[in-house]
Formats: sequence, C-alpha cells, structure tokens
Amino acid sequence: MSTPGARTLPAGGLLEARDEAERAALVEAGRRLFARPCRFFFAAQRLDQLPPPRGPEVAFCGRSNVGKSSLVNALTGQATLARVSNTPGRTRQLNFFEIEGPPGEGRLVLVDMPGYGYAQAPKDIKADWQGLMFDFLRGRPSLRRVLLLLDARIETKPSDRAVMDLLDRAAVAFQIVLTKADAVRSAALARRVREAETLARSHTAGHPLVIVTSSRSGEGIETLRAELAALAGPAPG
Repeated sequence: MSTPGARTLPAGGLLEARDEAERAALVEAGRRLFARPCRFFFAAQRLDQLPPPRGPEVAFCGRSNVGKSSLVNALTGQATLARVSNTPGRTRQLNFFEIEGPPGEGRLVLVDMPGYGYAQAPKDIKADWQGLMFDFLRGRPSLRRVLLLLDARIETKPSDRAVMDLLDRAAVAFQIVLTKADAVRSAALARRVREAETLARSHTAGHPLVIVTSSRSGEGIETLRAELAALAGPAPG
C-alpha cells in the first residue's frame, strides 16, 4: 500500500522494519487502512459459493468463542460489523468483509472463518466446517495469511495444534494472535507468549511474530493493524 511520495513499507511487515521510521510508517499505514469503511459483502457455506477474489485476503481462524468477531470489530472500529455471540459454534460459514481503497491505495479483505473445537456442535456440521476450512485454505490464491487466534487465558488445546498441522499441510502462512490479554496477569501472559512463539517456530507455516491483543482494552490493535497494512494491495485487474 502506498501513496505518492510515501515511504515504501517493508513487505515483511513489522519484522522487516529496519528502524523506528519504518515501524512508524507501518503504524500510520495501518491507521489509514482501518480508518476506511469496512463492509460485509459475502457469506459462503460451501466451496462452490466462494466469491471471486477482490484483493488480498487475511483469514481469522480459531476455536469457537476465542474472540474472532470481536477482534474484527476492534480492528475496524465498527462494534457491530461482525456478529458477536455468546453461543459457541454459531458462526457456520465464511464471512467476507472488504476494506476498499481509492486508486493508488491498498485494499484488504477480512475473512471470519467458522470456529472449531466446540464439542457440542453436531458431528456432521463439524466435519463440514473442517472440510470447508481446509479446501478454502489450500485453494485460495488471494489468501495472504491466516491469523490463528489463541485465548491468552488458557493452554493451547489439541484442536489448536491440529489446525496448525492442517495449515502446514495446506502450505498457508499463519500468525498466532493471542486474544483476551486484558484478563491475564503480566507474568502468566509472558509465559503464554513464549509458548506461542515456540509453537510458531515448530511449524513450517508459522510466522515468528506473535501479537498480543485485547478487543476490550485495545491492547495490540495498533500493532496488528500495522502488520496487516503490509499485506494490503491493489484490487485484481
């Protein structure tokens, strides 16, 4: 994403920022990107329902009730953009949200994926979710990265590890984002971050930078916006 005369952003995001000026440029790009309107434009329950690519995509993936919709809302500054539910397993489709940009500016599509790991969901629905998720991941050329959300308050679950293996097999880069950090004491949070970093390094598709967030307090939202700004790009020709 660029504007005339603007500093070129590091393609690798915050990890490739060489100095504070480049980091500040990414933060400002993230602020500008997510200051634009973001709108829901499509929902798909099957692979043959997927919309044509409209720009680079970032998918939000995680256990049911990990806070995917809340994080989408916090990033975009729109409290009701993505539906937030207290009932785990309610999201049963891929929901697409678009941040459009004027000519010369980048755009980004956010994809809220079905939650996984909810034991009370019917087995046939869980199988459909997993099948749709894997098929989407491995067959979507516009998908730049998956944000794998893990609850900072609890240990990594077997289902989380299984999804990391699935992402390795699909050859899709994923980045761990810890959610609900406001509910964790600093020492416990530091241990959780170290665990997540170790997990990321143990997977071929894992991104080494772990981002800590809280949709309630706003912690990490600016950082995540900056990271995603490096993935934004032009619409397909």
